Amino acid sequence: MVVTELSANELSQAIHGKQVSCREVMQAYLLRIENLNPRFNALVSLQDPAPLLAQAHACDTDLAHGHSRGWLHGFPIALKDLVDVAGIPTTCGSPLLRDNIPAIDALLTQRLRSAGGIVIGKTNTPEWGLGSHTFNEVFGTTRNAYNPAFSAGGSSGGAVVALAQRLLPIADGSDFMGSLRNPAAWNNLFGLRPSQGRVPAYPAGDVWVSQLSTDGPMARNMRDLSHLLEVMAGFDARAPLSLASLPPGFATSLQPKARGLRIGWLGDLNGYLPMQAGVLQACENGLRRLEGLGCMVEPVSLGYSPESAWQTWLAWRRVLTASRIAPMVARGRSFVKPEALWEFDQAAGMSASDFLTASNQRTAFYQHMLGLMRRFDVLVLPSCQVWPFDAALRWPAAIETAKGSVQMDTYHRWMEVVLYASLAGLPALNVPVGFNSQGLPMGMQLIGQPQGELALLSLGLAYEEVVGDWLAIQPASVQTL
Repeated sequence: MVVTELSANELSQAIHGKQVSCREVMQAYLLRIENLNPRFNALVSLQDPAPLLAQAHACDTDLAHGHSRGWLHGFPIALKDLVDVAGIPTTCGSPLLRDNIPAIDALLTQRLRSAGGIVIGKTNTPEWGLGSHTFNEVFGTTRNAYNPAFSAGGSSGGAVVALAQRLLPIADGSDFMGSLRNPAAWNNLFGLRPSQGRVPAYPAGDVWVSQLSTDGPMARNMRDLSHLLEVMAGFDARAPLSLASLPPGFATSLQPKARGLRIGWLGDLNGYLPMQAGVLQACENGLRRLEGLGCMVEPVSLGYSPESAWQTWLAWRRVLTASRIAPMVARGRSFVKPEALWEFDQAAGMSASDFLTASNQRTAFYQHMLGLMRRFDVLVLPSCQVWPFDAALRWPAAIETAKGSVQMDTYHRWMEVVLYASLAGLPALNVPVGFNSQGLPMGMQLIGQPQGELALLSLGLAYEEVVGDWLAIQPASVQTL
């Protein structure tokens, strides 16, 4: 048995069946991290092995006395470096927070620990989680699991690379503007941006307005993803807009379901979104797999001004980002990356009336999306507009389409395709759609009904059964296990 090659569900069963000890699991993962993490730079703030092995031994003692802590019993886990873990730095990739050590766990950390996880460190993220390319001045650049010369995506880049390289059995991510979907697509994994409020965040400076970003699960297969969502989700009174818990045990009882579902293919929004050559074709290959499952796929127009949606998005993003980083800017602009300063400066001239107008526009967009969702069970878009790019770049200045080069006017315009699910607060599941000629992965977003995670997970389970050829393509270091 190669412990690090087991799925999370298989690992949980092996631990509970006492086929492998928690201590052996920890040793296997720590050895793999020692060998591979220096090349990919996925995990940061790693903890000393001795206390971790002691915690694993305590998990073994619990099992020997008939006590399981939960599905994650004895799992090595690492939280994204935006999530507080007591005693471990939360840097957010910022030099200003290099020595910021929280005294208490965030709610997400509490839930993962309560289910049996042992925190071994953090996963790398870009500064403040801004930008779909994971690099910062504190820890450096995270490299793509399939080719270290390329970007891993972001902002949950460290998490997905740790998963793809078998440095972790499961991983959390977060998603504002595709920060979970983009890196999952670029590393051939599954990643779910849940409905707004499904996975509550606490502590938080604001619990009423800041609802565009959400934590969510990432995994190498759909069953693991479902189990992790079960651990992460659920109402918490300290997050008053959080959603009621999903049915207990849903991850075990879920069944694949695809036949008869109506799928609306939005493509590039009738040419509005520039797409690098091959991206749409890869997604269409995935759609054909859905058709083979009995889904009815139909091209559909968004029917709403995408430029209007973009301007609404910019207004919301500016306000939420600027308020978050304002204390850091006050400490010195030279310590804040240019992209974050751009967000801050863009928000400076906005009034409360401007923001309320943007809120009304967001409401109108949501109501429009509801109209589309009455016609279709699921809407589909690419998860990215470009293939993984050179890791030495900050972000793509242009997209090379089949018709020519299109310049990007912001640092995140090349990821415009992901904002529609975020702006509407809808669940969105990234699923793999294969590789390009350079061996780099791509994914597409399955956007579900409001609070429709269970149906989306069931569709993902069915899809997984027919894309085994793509999923079987593993990074070179995994193939040599």
